[in-house]
Amino acid sequence: MDPGKDKEGVPQPSGPPARKKFVIPLDEDEVPPGVAKPLFRSTQSLPTVDTSAQAASQTYAEYAISQPPGGAGATCPTGSEPLAGETPNQALKPGAKSNSIIVSPRQRGNPVLKFVRNVPWEFGDVIPDYVLGQSTCALFLSLRYHNLHPDYIHGRLQSLGKNFALRVLLVQVDVKDPQQALKELAKMCILADCTLILAWSPEEAGRYLETYKAYEQKPADLLMEKLEQDFVSRVTECLTTVKSVNKTDSQTLLTTFG
Repeated sequence: MDPGKDKEGVPQPSGPPARKKFVIPLDEDEVPPGVAKPLFRSTQSLPTVDTSAQAASQTYAEYAISQPPGGAGATCPTGSEPLAGETPNQALKPGAKSNSIIVSPRQRGNPVLKFVRNVPWEFGDVIPDYVLGQSTCALFLSLRYHNLHPDYIHGRLQSLGKNFALRVLLVQVDVKDPQQALKELAKMCILADCTLILAWSPEEAGRYLETYKAYEQKPADLLMEKLEQDFVSRVTECLTTVKSVNKTDSQTLLTTFG
């Protein structure tokens, strides 16, 4: 066999084999045809990812972490349910006007509602038990329930904060010996700047709620003392400021000494 030929008789080139030339493109976008695609692609050539589809598969925890804490634009994803511990949005904020008493759903089934007849009322998502006006609210407490759960009213008063100027604690006395419990509640209301009102029946408690709502826009003239303008009445009022002088004595003094 001729050493210069292969098995099929094709002549082999003499001398060392020729080296292959490789062309490296300077621009990664200019890839010559017929060359294998590179293993790594530039981020500039990647297709844009649909952010809406990514946000849809994102959990609420991941969303909360990705948002700036307490930022102005941090909002809850659309359609997500409120987590445990979150308070739902209130239907009536302090300062908003309403012609009816806004009742919290936790008061559903309370016998007091049967006796609120002279003013309209409706259920609403509010923090107090009853919203009686723009700056007035009320919490209802049964002494029987208070004896079983003494810490309940503390948490309710703390949840009100300073959102309402007038905060009423309407207590229904439905136990035989209420003295000790009422003493503790009175001290608590003084410290919490809250008005304590006692009712001995659901009907009486309902009348208090009606009265607060009915007199929401009334001036304080009905509660103020009316001063007579005539001379005799004003002198009588002046003389009766002395403890030992009554109206009869003042009339006698006026008759005697003019």
